[in-house]
Amino acid sequence: MSAIPAVHVIGGGLAGSEAAWQLARAGVPAVIHEMRPVRGTDAHVTDHLAELVCSNSFRSDDAETNAVGLLHEEMRRAGSLILAAADAHRVPAGGALAVDREGFSAAVQAALEADPLVSVVREEVSGLPPADWDSVIVATGPLTSPALAAAVRSLTGEDSLAFFDAIAPIVYKDSIDFTKAWFQSRYDKGDGADYINCPLDRDQYAAFVAALCDAEKSPFRDWERDTPYFEGCLPVEVMAERGADTLAYGPLKPVGLTNPHAPATKPHAVVQLRQDNALGTLYNMVGFQTKLTHGEQTRVFRMIPGLERARFARLGGVHRNTFLNGPRLLDGTLRLRADPRLRFAGQITGCEGYVESAAMGLVAGRFAAAERVGRAPVPPPPTTAMGALLAHITVGARPETYQPMNVNFGLFPPMDDGPGGRRGRRDRRRAMTARALQDLEEWLGGVRTPFAAAAASAGPGRRGPRP
Repeated sequence: MSAIPAVHVIGGGLAGSEAAWQLARAGVPAVIHEMRPVRGTDAHVTDHLAELVCSNSFRSDDAETNAVGLLHEEMRRAGSLILAAADAHRVPAGGALAVDREGFSAAVQAALEADPLVSVVREEVSGLPPADWDSVIVATGPLTSPALAAAVRSLTGEDSLAFFDAIAPIVYKDSIDFTKAWFQSRYDKGDGADYINCPLDRDQYAAFVAALCDAEKSPFRDWERDTPYFEGCLPVEVMAERGADTLAYGPLKPVGLTNPHAPATKPHAVVQLRQDNALGTLYNMVGFQTKLTHGEQTRVFRMIPGLERARFARLGGVHRNTFLNGPRLLDGTLRLRADPRLRFAGQITGCEGYVESAAMGLVAGRFAAAERVGRAPVPPPPTTAMGALLAHITVGARPETYQPMNVNFGLFPPMDDGPGGRRGRRDRRRAMTARALQDLEEWLGGVRTPFAAAAASAGPGRRGPRP
């Protein structure tokens, strides 16, 4: 058994699971406190660790010119459990990394439950952790229990911000009419046929937008009424209300697609569905997160050509998402300034997205592990995707205007164009990703030795790394 005291991880989502994995990789015991199934949430369906409650996509896997794809690659190189499970359970999605959600979650849970240094306790932490928990990672996600959220607010004197995060419907593939729909990825990326496409002509699109705007919406609770949406995950009806062409230039844009049923006619808009499970029996409606009532979803979404007889495995919904004002409340290693024994990770810090949340769990776990073995935590360089996101959350954003943020190249330190003049955007991004991976390797080289030393000191029974 390890003589190193355990670190307590509150929350068994993506960030908490990744944090516990990183602690165990360093030879530091981790106790995951997960409140499900003792206390459920409005968004979760199962009590599994790392359950995906919204999309099944981890977004672009392009590590050369896309910031989230770079984040994928950095996490792989840092030994991420979340990325290993995602890679092992990926489903076709063009240039994106999408997963079979059940297989993914099961793999994460199995790896953690099998690790001798990880314990999973099913209980709600209903306030500030006990005083004898001297190292805690709070990774409770967007649905932090009200009691814990109230305790943190009381401790910091800073109200949490909040927005709505929305869930897209899932359709049974065998209910889609393929005399109207077809398989194709935009510009034939990936396998070239990773999405199901449903075309709308101008009149069909206009009627659909009108129906979205007029449809009945689920009412907000009193405490939700003044909460703003996150701009990166707007309900489809909210986008429709912003202008007649908003959807046609957004998630329903028809570019890079040719309808084989009418190759000479360009659709005015195209609804895409992405594979949601390994069997290929379920497809989710891309960009169709919604606040419509369930009855209205069925009626309005069946106006889409190809979905007239669609059967829905899950209808959409909206839930409140709370997060801290990170730049005001957290230090550079994600510790709460008002109580440094508490470290925060994942969406509760104000990062947005599955991968971003898991990445902050990864660095939080490494920071806590370093402290446990008597070493100063070393943040990843700000030139890396992990480091740029961490810097934004802790010091880079303005506290007065802090909002949830996905990783993007705007968070990275700029770089000059070098000899030969101005680079184009894609060349500049390639240069930034090359710089990031080089700097990441130097950072990993500096932290691997302490991790190896900690693992060696953990004593018998310690297992080596595995996906």
